[in-house]
This record gives sequence, structure tokens and C-alpha cells, in this order.
Amino acid sequence: MKTMLAIISKALCRITGKNVAAQSPSEGARVVVARKFADFTPQATFDIKKCDLHRLEAGPPVRAELTREQGLQFYRTMQTVRRMELKADQLYKQKIIRGFCHLYDGQEACAAGIEAAITPSDHLITAYRAHGYTYTRGVSVKQILAELTGRKGGVAKGKGGSMHMYAPHFYGGNGIVGAQVPLGAGIALACQYQGNNQVCVTLYGDGAANQGQIFETFNMAALWKLPCIFICENNQYGMGTSVERAAASTDYYKRGDFIPGLRVDGMDVLCVREAAKFAADHCRAGKGPIVMELQTYRYHGHSMSDPGVSYRTREEIQEVRSKNDPISMLKERMLSSKMASAEEFKEIDTEIRKEVDDAAQFSTSDPEPPLEDLCNHVFCSDPPLDVRGVHPWSRLKSVS
Repeated sequence: MKTMLAIISKALCRITGKNVAAQSPSEGARVVVARKFADFTPQATFDIKKCDLHRLEAGPPVRAELTREQGLQFYRTMQTVRRMELKADQLYKQKIIRGFCHLYDGQEACAAGIEAAITPSDHLITAYRAHGYTYTRGVSVKQILAELTGRKGGVAKGKGGSMHMYAPHFYGGNGIVGAQVPLGAGIALACQYQGNNQVCVTLYGDGAANQGQIFETFNMAALWKLPCIFICENNQYGMGTSVERAAASTDYYKRGDFIPGLRVDGMDVLCVREAAKFAADHCRAGKGPIVMELQTYRYHGHSMSDPGVSYRTREEIQEVRSKNDPISMLKERMLSSKMASAEEFKEIDTEIRKEVDDAAQFSTSDPEPPLEDLCNHVFCSDPPLDVRGVHPWSRLKSVS
């Protein structure tokens, strides 16, 4: 038996070019296929889609370098966000998650690409479709899902929910359409005032792009040359209305008028990374703000209350999934360039599935915050302020 396994092992080595270790079944082992690190391409350069430009003489490069380590990290990040959002969908349908819940699956390349282009000390603020950015800014899947289920171990101690998650240099998660854009400009003003060479990434959707406060913010940011990257995540639909029916001009990257802009393929993580690097360099050079439009797509409806197929067809969604999925695109690039193996991706998928399942288990078993925590972290005060209660005999305290 051992002789026969050795012969098979050598034959497999010649055919596949892989190292094959063979052991006798009597030893409780099996044939194991392993691949040397040296077998993989450590770095490759890929063609990416050229960005459309507004008031710019030159734009981001049309070729992007990718190392094997970067590619695997991008894959892990995007796949984790995808699995996390699918788990949130499941928990919502089981009525474990309640209230507003806006899922990010389909748009993962935006969050992963932007985070790769900025530093941890740079700032980011977004709208209510915030789970992906919460994760890329450093919050664990466990804390995110626990926040969605309203548990004490959530990132906002179970009191923020889907739209209100925060982390260092991450300012949410904002529920009012477009209201985060002036706040982002304020953060950029603080960066400029402190002279710390940091930038603020301020995100909003195509549905918010017609808000008057956005244009007021553009004007102030341009006047003061604030280091602010305004990013419109154009996922083609504002709630249930297509961009063509909602906007007289769908060239959102030109909406800044006097502010330079670029339109980017938001389904390609490399395209997003290169464009975001370009935008960050523009701001750090003291040239003022810049507007980016990321052309992307959401697979779910606007929120969990929207089935997502009353204003678009299932065939349209499936076509994007099959032809333009950000995770599949990266995976195919790496496989065709021999930067990773199919087995390696399967291992990563298995690890991610376990991480998400464990986080879901925690999010359903962790206790809810106690009633005495209700008014905590409302005010920043020393000593704590009294908070008016629901009846005249109760006096609640806010402890920060």
C-alpha cells in the first residue's frame, strides 16, 4: 500500500507541479496537496478602466500594480463584508434584527479600495449604508452584528443599531439623507486648522446628491480649499427611483462645478484604490476638495423593507452578479495571473464563514444593555447631568 501511494504521489507531482505528501490510511492520514509559496506570482500589473475627468488635466493611472498579499487581503475584506451582510439579511428575516437595515453587498470594492488608499489616521464619514465602512475602519464582525441585534457587546453598546456605528476616525453612520456631507467638511476644516496633513473622505449616495446642503458644502469647501474627498456612491437607484428619473444630470462627478471631479468604476477594487490615492494626493497637496463618483451596484433593495425587484428586474441584478461582481473579478484576476490557487480561496472562504457564524452566535446570546444604561453616553459631562425621566419620581443620570 505504501509503495502504491508513493508511485501515485510522484505521478501527481509530475502532472500538477505540486508537492504531494502521501501517507498510509492505516496511519489515519490522507493524500494532502500543498503548494509552495514560490509557485505563486508575487506581483502583477493589470489594466484598469480610465476615469472620466472634470477640470483635471490628468487623472489616475490606467494600470495598477497588485501584490499577492494585497490581493488576498482585498479578497478577505470584501468576502467578509459580503458574508456579514448575508448573515444580517438572515437574522433580519428571523426577526432577530429589527428596524432600519441597509445592506452593502455588491458595493464591497468601494469600501476596500478607499481604505487601501488612505491612512488609519485619515477620517471617514458616510450615510446609513455603513456596515462595510465600519468593518474596514477596524470594527470586528462580532461587534457589528451585536450592534445590529441591540446587544451590550455591540460597537455602540447596542444603542446605535444599523445606522449609527462609530470607531476612531470614523464618524458613522448617519440617518438623515445628505446630512453627513456638511459634517465631513467640518472634519476637513479641523484637519486644515490643525495642519496634520490628514484628509476626510465624505460619502453620500446618488439619492442624496440633489440635496441643497451638499451644494452649500461644496461652495464652502472650495472657498477654504478644505482637504475633503467628496464621494458619491452611485448604485443606480435612490430608494426605488433610478438615477435617470431622479436627476436632470447623472454626471455626479461634475456636480461640484468649480471643484475637480472624476468618475470611477466602483466595481473594481484596483480602480477605486488608484482613484482614491489620486484624490488623497490632490487634497494633501493643498489643492482643495475633489469630487469622486463611484459607479457601483447594490444587490439587495434599498433597505430590508424593500424587496428590490419592483423597480428593476431579477435579470438585471443577475447580469451584474455574473459579469461585474467585484469579488469574482479580483479572484479571476489572481487565478489567471497565478497569484493564488482555488484551494487557497476556498480556505479563506471557510475561515470567513466560521468567523461570521461565531459572530452571529455571539450577537444572539450576548445580553441586551440594562435599563440603567439607557441615558449613559448622551452627554459629555463631569459631573454627570440629570436627565428628565418618564415620570416625576425618576431621575436618570447620564454617565460618560
